[in-house]
Amino acid sequence: MNNEKFSAIMGLIVPEVIRLITENYPYDEVTASRKFYRSQVYASLEREETKLWHFSPLPLYNMFDEEQKNGRFIFPEEG
Repeated sequence: MNNEKFSAIMGLIVPEVIRLITENYPYDEVTASRKFYRSQVYASLEREETKLWHFSPLPLYNMFDEEQKNGRFIFPEEG
């Protein structure tokens, strides 16, 4: 996938994940963004080759939530 398409997909996914974080954590949008951008999930998501961008915002939020609770997230197995 070229960088332009990848950036467009990220631009759709990330705001929705941040919205889910603000709905489920006592964070404002700035704090939620900061937490997400510093997470292992986001680090993996921004690497196109991981294919995490195939996931909708809810599973990505669930991975973020798992990371917050357990200090890490389990990378989904390829099916």
